[in-house]
Amino acid sequence: MAEDEFLGEGTFQHSCAEFIKHSQQIGDGWEWRTSKDCSDGYMCKTHFQIRKRTMVSHPGASAGVQTWLPMEEALELPSDDLEVADTAAASEVVKYEYHVLYSCSYHVPVLYFRASFLDGRPLTLKEIWEGVHECYKTRLLQGPWDTITQQEHPVLGQPFFVLHPCKTREFMAPVVKSSQRAHRSANYITSWLSIVGPVVGLSLPLSYATAASQEDGSAG
Repeated sequence: MAEDEFLGEGTFQHSCAEFIKHSQQIGDGWEWRTSKDCSDGYMCKTHFQIRKRTMVSHPGASAGVQTWLPMEEALELPSDDLEVADTAAASEVVKYEYHVLYSCSYHVPVLYFRASFLDGRPLTLKEIWEGVHECYKTRLLQGPWDTITQQEHPVLGQPFFVLHPCKTREFMAPVVKSSQRAHRSANYITSWLSIVGPVVGLSLPLSYATAASQEDGSAG
């Protein structure tokens, strides 16, 4: 069966292993987890961001504008800047969890995600989208982003948001075919996450694509 039609579970696990290998090299935080109650494993990452509610006073601006800052970037701010941030905005740390599982029904990867404040209070999908970069917001009402729902995590049994896999093959087929025409083997997980990740606050460093190209070159 054609590669652009289905992703076999073995290929999924291999792609995840290569993805995690590069993640460990650059300290990006992805890991593979298994459950003693379930034979299936999944790839996951926990990410922290600082959400600031800044009061804006100039005419025509809304009173409560939210800006988002990656945790590591915020920690690198000079102390004076941090003091200004404390006085000008109410900052909250948000914990993001991203889990990548394999769908045996659709034969594609599935992205489960959730976000919460440090006190455990969960963010709604609307609040998560408020943290998405402006350049991606035009996609929110277009497919496949309109297939985001809340479901029980198949391994953990806890509520997560999930990008339903019914449209994954549709938007991944051109990506896979393009790689085939160029006679190069792109990492499916890298290509897929680079498309779906940014819309839910997850961005991949460019080095993932570079690593996939280097892997392909060494195999050739």
